[in-house]
Amino acid sequence: MTPYPGTGHSLALVESLTIGQLAHEAGVHVETVRYYERRGLLRQPPRTPAGYRQYAAADLRRLQFIARAKQLGFTLSEVAQLAGAHDSDDSDDSADAVLEAARAKLRALDERQKELDATRMRLARLIDVCADPASEDCRALRVRG
Repeated sequence: MTPYPGTGHSLALVESLTIGQLAHEAGVHVETVRYYERRGLLRQPPRTPAGYRQYAAADLRRLQFIARAKQLGFTLSEVAQLAGAHDSDDSDDSADAVLEAARAKLRALDERQKELDATRMRLARLIDVCADPASEDCRALRVRG
């Protein structure tokens, strides 16, 4: 028995999201949602008889997960692996996989930061050398036509 007879169908519609609503709620573009579907990061949603996609709250959570992972610098391939682990029945395995991926990403980021710092120091030295227009070292870098 339902409190409001005849509303069962409309409640099902309220629980579903259109692609535009899903994209808006997740803070991404509609084309991003379609792209993630093509890549297999999001499931192909059921459609209405008119052909409109119908997304569930679980799809929104997954899209938000993908967006957060992308903001943290994970590639879509890495996100797919994380999402696969996230989908597993064992939440401990999922947490371990995310933890290890985050540690690996942080190590790579630290290495990249070292490279950027070294490049920055070399550029700062070059600027110091070239600040003196008479510097032989700076003239040697000029391209002659």
